[in-house]
Amino acid sequence: MIEIQALSKVFGETVAVDALSFRVEAGETLALLGTSGSGKTTTLKMLNRLIEPSEGKILLKGEDVRKLPLEAMRRRMGYVIQDVGLFPHYTIAENIAVVPRLLKWPEERIKARSQLLLERLGLAPDVFLARYPHELSGGQQQRVGIARALAAEPPVLLMDEPFSALDPITRQELRRDFRELEAFQQQTVVLVTHDVMEAFELADRICLLDKGQMQQMGTPRELLFQPANDFVRNFFAAQRLGLAYRVLRVGDLQGLDDTPPLAGPQQVEFSATTPLQEVLDQLLAPGSTARIGVNHEGQWFSPAQLTQTAAAFLQKS
Repeated sequence: MIEIQALSKVFGETVAVDALSFRVEAGETLALLGTSGSGKTTTLKMLNRLIEPSEGKILLKGEDVRKLPLEAMRRRMGYVIQDVGLFPHYTIAENIAVVPRLLKWPEERIKARSQLLLERLGLAPDVFLARYPHELSGGQQQRVGIARALAAEPPVLLMDEPFSALDPITRQELRRDFRELEAFQQQTVVLVTHDVMEAFELADRICLLDKGQMQQMGTPRELLFQPANDFVRNFFAAQRLGLAYRVLRVGDLQGLDDTPPLAGPQQVEFSATTPLQEVLDQLLAPGSTARIGVNHEGQWFSPAQLTQTAAAFLQKS
């Protein structure tokens, strides 16, 4: 869907992005991850031609974006930024409708699309469409920003630290709602973040950058358990156990030597594809008396065994 070839950007004597190449397939989410100054945002801005590359190519469905009219190209890429950027004198309905109206969509289609997106993002259309941005909380404004970016059904969605200005609880809720949004699941997304947990939660693949160069690109599981070099290994070192819970699944528990605990009255059933983090969250929830889980093959596991599995995978990597 979108591909970059040997993309570079030089500011004076500083190489911000150095011969970066990758491809993001249709329906895939790629996270650009790294420390400050690693080239993440510069790369994203080059994709949307907010910054022109020094060298290299950017292809959108095989077309060189620099050969496309700028406005037409940007209408094919939704853009979500940290500061939202809603028009303060427009209602929420008017903000969401900006690009569809430029594309001359019928008003009924615009209305239906706006209502659908707000509903899916947890905002009641009859309450919020007539409001103005200053009447919304930060989290609500960010949801509207996402709805606006998705309104015209662009083939590519670019997101630059979209949740970083929110408090931790709001950020977690919005990430969950966004992950479950049907439009997001069908979208080609390039996400810039410095939040490792966010990248592991939302991305199909991660491109880890350092000083403008790619250190490794792969699935979250590959980066965690098959690090390409010491930089990659050290980058995730402080959060390795928590990340392991997110990438490991109940199916990875197969073959444990420990004797499974006996089934008890509090039975919680999980499929083989359920992340270990989800299992732990349910088993250890406040007030829960459940201490065992079972997968689709009838094997029972305790929270301790989940921890042992995560630790065993980390020891191998």
